[in-house]
Order: sequence, then structure tokens, then C-alpha cells
Amino acid sequence: MATVTVSPKYQIVIPKKIRESSGIVPGQKIQMIRCRDQIQLIPIEPLENLRGFLKGIDTHVERDEDRL
Repeated sequence: MATVTVSPKYQIVIPKKIRESSGIVPGQKIQMIRCRDQIQLIPIEPLENLRGFLKGIDTHVERDEDRL
């Protein structure tokens, strides 16, 4: 577990081990979510990296006859 200190400007530094294991790079956007008494940091993936990640997914939807 890593411990960080909040600066007088309310900034923190993400420890190197966490940055590297999460693939966080300089300039990358990160979403912060407050969940009960925790703060979660979620790296936002650029849309280019998401292209094709659903390849091969079944998009067939069963529909009622009156909805065709």
C-alpha cells in the first residue's frame, strides 16, 4: 500500500509503481469518483484505444413479433 501527502495546493503525486502498473502517462485524463469514504481514480482511455474491443460480440436481439 502506498501513502501520499496532499500538498498545500491539494495536489497529490501518484506513486511510480501505481502509475506504471496502471499505464498512466503524463497528460492523461483521470476520473475521480467518491464512493462512500473512498476516492477512486479511474484512467480514461482515449477513444482510439477502444476501437475494436467489442469485435465478435453478438449483437442479435430477440424481439417480440409486434416490435419488428
